Amino acid sequence: MDERTMGRSGQRASVVGLGTWQLGADWGDVDDKQALSVLEAAAESGVTFFDTADVYGDGRSESSIAAFLGGRPDLHVLVATKMGRRVAQIPENYVLDNFRDWTDRSRRNLGVDRLDLVQLHCPPTPVYSSGEVFDALDTLVAEERVAAYGVSVETCAEALTAIARPDVASVQIILNPFRMKPLYDVLPAAQEAGVGIIARVPLASGLLSGRYTRDTVFAADDHRTYNRHGEAFDQGETFSGVDYATGVEAAAEFAALAPEGYTPAQLALRWIVEQPGVTTVIPGARTPEQARANAAAAKLPPLPAQVFTAIRGLYERRIKDQVEHRW
Repeated sequence: MDERTMGRSGQRASVVGLGTWQLGADWGDVDDKQALSVLEAAAESGVTFFDTADVYGDGRSESSIAAFLGGRPDLHVLVATKMGRRVAQIPENYVLDNFRDWTDRSRRNLGVDRLDLVQLHCPPTPVYSSGEVFDALDTLVAEERVAAYGVSVETCAEALTAIARPDVASVQIILNPFRMKPLYDVLPAAQEAGVGIIARVPLASGLLSGRYTRDTVFAADDHRTYNRHGEAFDQGETFSGVDYATGVEAAAEFAALAPEGYTPAQLALRWIVEQPGVTTVIPGARTPEQARANAAAAKLPPLPAQVFTAIRGLYERRIKDQVEHRW
């Protein structure tokens, strides 16, 4: 699989990575054996970038990655984790002593001396404007606790603030055919600054797979049940902030645009991979089959121009007014 440079870090990541939220929590139960089989399928398919967080299963996702990579010393995988969501979301918690504690815990979970890439995990908006926060992150690099750092954001405004920081290696942001706003300013700014873009929630929490109907029931411990209106965390993380009924109808239209040989999910992933400025896209997977199918999107032919036009038209008609003013 093709690899791209992760911004200012100089690290390399496969154009399709693996998001491992599903392997920790909030998507229904995934047991340890199943988690390892997903990681194995992704690696065998050429994936060299795993994204995790200390809060996914309270460290379970990180530990699963450590268990897998510990048995595969032949593999080179860039592992990015995230920190900050295990405490109250107030700017005062984003200080060097906490950063040291959090990264020490992640280093233990991942079984490494130095984290490849650590990201602030969608912190309060004022954090992105704090020079002290980024000085503390620079200290983590100097102390060799982390090789590089980035941020995960909810809004385009937060992304642009972070991109302006001189040592931010990457910005992780929601980007998919139902969340196009980052295309306007964020991706061009990242390209100009040499900052990597990690595209998350690429399938709009599965909507863009075309598998769901209005009658689909998700497990009680799945965020697609309990966070549809932002009850637990930012609403934009669930179905990209799109009303479920609208999303299901728009997803059916989207699925009909898939060229021969593409599944709807692969169409969504391929659309993201082809956006200038994107470094990697990180779909999640609950099964080895999903992991392999997602990775296969990297090797599909480029999309025809008329497909891009049709996807844009669908977004403009059905989705834009719901999401652009919020994120």
